[in-house]
Amino acid sequence: MSKKLEGKIALVTGGTSGIGLATAKRFVAEGAKVIITGRRKEVLDAAVREIGSAATGVQADAGKLADLDKLYAQIKQQYGRIDTLFANAGGGEFAPIDKVTEEHFDKTFDTNVKGLFFTVQKALPLMPDGGTIVLNASIVSIKGMPAFGVYSATKAAVRSFARTWTNELKDRQIRVNVVSPGPIDTPGVDGLVQDQEQAKQLKVGLASQVPLGRMGHPDEIAKVVVFLASDDASYVAGIELFVDGGMVQV
Repeated sequence: MSKKLEGKIALVTGGTSGIGLATAKRFVAEGAKVIITGRRKEVLDAAVREIGSAATGVQADAGKLADLDKLYAQIKQQYGRIDTLFANAGGGEFAPIDKVTEEHFDKTFDTNVKGLFFTVQKALPLMPDGGTIVLNASIVSIKGMPAFGVYSATKAAVRSFARTWTNELKDRQIRVNVVSPGPIDTPGVDGLVQDQEQAKQLKVGLASQVPLGRMGHPDEIAKVVVFLASDDASYVAGIELFVDGGMVQV
């Protein structure tokens, strides 16, 4: 049986843990060679070992354009192209409106918006016609969660990019789509709070809002990213696909 991404070259930014790592593993399982990025070398190296010989790691911060230039120079030299891009790198922190600082605002937008924009822009010269781009957003692109306003605004911007780019890239038949996860049990969720007890309470509270009664797993997002990146989704473009257990749907 043929694999969905046989022979493809795929890039996953922020591929060292959580959704990014799970997606890189799925891409490899479906026949792709994968490049992942991460900011910390030791964590990046560990992720590459976990994924296996079909993976290459490049140390890069998605919010720094010089790092992106080095990333794409290496990909061009090693592979010559990118068939699939999963723009996944990003993050956020809780901060109510009266506690938001300029540093918090700039850090969140630099990674989630500026970094994602230039990740895609700089990938396009290496992407053949008919390539696929999947952007990682969040249910907060349409749901107002208290103390998460800056992060939510960045994810609304990500969703907007997919609409614009679908039209801009249509002559090249490059499909751009968005996956918007609900609450997923990842290290990023643990990092939103200060200790394990708070993390446990946060997860219980999030799960209680999900009709399916639980948080999702990173691999459940990865499977959807594979779908959007593959020919199974050949007539799917410009959408935001919520993978949230029904949290914002019912």
